[in-house]
Amino acid sequence: MALLEISNLKVHFRTPNGTVQAVNGVDFSIDRGEIMALVGESGSGKSITGLSILGLIPKPNGKIVDGRMMFNGASLLEKTEKEYREIRGKEIAMIFQNPLTAMDPSFTVGNQMLEIIKYRQGLSKKEGWLEAKKLLELVGIHDHERVLHSYPHALSGGMRQRAMIAMALSCKPKLLIADEPTTALDATIQMQILSLLKRINQELGTSILFITHDFGVVANLCDKVAVMYAGRILEYGETYEILTKPNHPYTKGLMNAMPETSIETLVDGNGKKRLKQIDGSPPDLLNLPVGCSFFDRCNRSLDKCQAAFPDITTKSNGHLVRCFNEEEVYV
Repeated sequence: MALLEISNLKVHFRTPNGTVQAVNGVDFSIDRGEIMALVGESGSGKSITGLSILGLIPKPNGKIVDGRMMFNGASLLEKTEKEYREIRGKEIAMIFQNPLTAMDPSFTVGNQMLEIIKYRQGLSKKEGWLEAKKLLELVGIHDHERVLHSYPHALSGGMRQRAMIAMALSCKPKLLIADEPTTALDATIQMQILSLLKRINQELGTSILFITHDFGVVANLCDKVAVMYAGRILEYGETYEILTKPNHPYTKGLMNAMPETSIETLVDGNGKKRLKQIDGSPPDLLNLPVGCSFFDRCNRSLDKCQAAFPDITTKSNGHLVRCFNEEEVYV
C-alpha cells in the first residue's frame, strides 16, 4: 500500500474574474521510503498540490472541489481541522522555498525549534535543547550554539535551509514535502542540500515529495517523476524512463531548456551553444481549453488534440503519458 495516494485532485480559486482551475485532476502515489519529483513551470500547480496535501489551501477563496487523498491508509479530505493539526509536522512536514519568510524573524532559531519539539514531543526545555542540537548535527550543522542563538536573518541561505530541514525533521515525519528548497541557493550549496535530503531518505526512511522546475536536480535524487502542466499531470514514471525516453513534447521541452542535461542544443551563427525554448505561454487557468492544454505550444500536435484531452497511455515499466501522438521520437 502506498504511503500517499492522490486521485483526480482538483483545486479551484474564486477570483473577481472567475474561477482559477489551479489543479485540475492530478493522480500520483508515493511509496514508503520513495522520493518523487513533481516537475513543471512556475504556475503549473505544483506548490498548490503540496499545500493541498497539508490542508493549507487558503480559505474561503480556495477549495478542493474533487478528488481523493489517502495518507497511510486514511482519507485526508475527511480530517477535521483539529485532526489535520495533529498530522502537520508530526506525520507530514514541509520545507519551503525561502526559509527567511517561512521562519519568524523575531525569534531565534533555537526558540522556534524548541517550541516545535516541546509541543510535538512533550519534552522539557533542557531535553528539547539537546534534541535541537542532535537535529542540527543530523543536517550537518556542527556549531550548534551559534545557530541556535541566531536570528534567521543572521544565517546564510544554506544554513537557514538546513535549520528549516532540521525543524521539519523534529517529529520524524513519514512524508517530507520539499517545495523548491534549493532555488535561492548557489550551485555548491544546492548540491549539499540535495545530498542531505538523499541521506535523510536513506537513513530515516522518510518519503519525499520534491517540487521543482529543474530536471537537472532530479536525476540523482528521485525515484519517480511526475511532469505537471496547467494543473494536470502529462507524464509520470520512473526517473530513468522519463529522462531517457520522454514521450510528451512538454517533458522534452523542459529537458531541452536545462543546461544540466545532455540533450542536444542549438548552435547559432557564431558557433555558440544556446538552449531551446518552449515557444508560447501556458494557458489561462481561468479559461482552460477543451483539448490538450499544451496544444498551441506543441510541434507534434494533431487535429484531435484541440478537440479533446487525451487519456492516459501506458508505456513500458509503468511509464504513463497523456498524448494522442504515439510516435516515439524522443530517445
